[in-house]
Amino acid sequence: MKYYKTLENEKIKCLLCRHHCELKANQVGFCGINMNRNGELINLTYGYPSSINVDPIEKKPLFHFMPDTNVLSFGTVGCNFKCPFCQNWQIAHTNNVNTSMYVSPKELVNLALKYNCFSIAYTYNEPSIFYLYARDVGLEAKEKGFKNVFVTNGFESIEEIEDMKNWVDACNVDLKSFNPEYYKKVLKGNLEDVLDTIKRLKEAHIWQEITTLVVPGDNDSVYELTKIAEFIASVDTNIPWHITRFHPDFKVTDKNPTPIETILRAYEIGKKAGLKYVYLGNIAMPVITYCPNCNEELIVRTIYNVEKNILKIDEKGTGHCPKCNTIIEGVWK
Repeated sequence: MKYYKTLENEKIKCLLCRHHCELKANQVGFCGINMNRNGELINLTYGYPSSINVDPIEKKPLFHFMPDTNVLSFGTVGCNFKCPFCQNWQIAHTNNVNTSMYVSPKELVNLALKYNCFSIAYTYNEPSIFYLYARDVGLEAKEKGFKNVFVTNGFESIEEIEDMKNWVDACNVDLKSFNPEYYKKVLKGNLEDVLDTIKRLKEAHIWQEITTLVVPGDNDSVYELTKIAEFIASVDTNIPWHITRFHPDFKVTDKNPTPIETILRAYEIGKKAGLKYVYLGNIAMPVITYCPNCNEELIVRTIYNVEKNILKIDEKGTGHCPKCNTIIEGVWK
């Protein structure tokens, strides 16, 4: 992939996300971490992760992708959105790169091997902006048999999505609102671009699940939640929708956590829209995958632990309900 386009007067256009920043010499983009240096796009965080952890894949959250396996998760600093409720604001809302320790793509893959991970997740901050680093890790990972996961705000450029087909296996996309003005004024993004990304990921056959953080007073109306659910269903009713409870953080400390009744109402809205798999997050209750045909309990999770999994997986890796043999969409091996 060509990460930038050369313009006149020593300027370049960044092609990593849909901001498409036009950068003068030595200027950094909106994300704070990609720079025009001598007419080339340089990622200032390449080799400098801010966080590395081993997580259960359910924490991403991905519930229909390699359940009950470990994933090596890492991120850098910076972001191309400015969400005021960001839960990783300490790294996402800074461009201060800690260069005290360089971690090469090969070293990250070796860590995944060491800790018996099945996949590598590009997460914590927005992976599309450290794509130069992520892609090199991902290609190394593919050679070793690992799968690759993006946890993203869905603002990837079209060029980047085309390239992701070659190495990204799954995404969890944040669909934060269905209000264009909210995306533009509060998040500093663009709703239509995010919706387009979700459609393109579907067309690219990259497994995706979608998360909506329900923030009181921002996106919790019946109208807006219905629009989100109906849009997801219009793309594919098999896409899991994770409805996550807000808690006060960063610049939004004046709101209470999302009422449980709001989260339960969102669940019913998702089911009414025809979504087969709707999940609640940040709530202390079991999270269950039901067969959409016979309602059999297939996978039961408590927090991020899989307590039960009776999904039947055939030789092609397709998941089936053991009771009625209905296909359960996902990546199961």
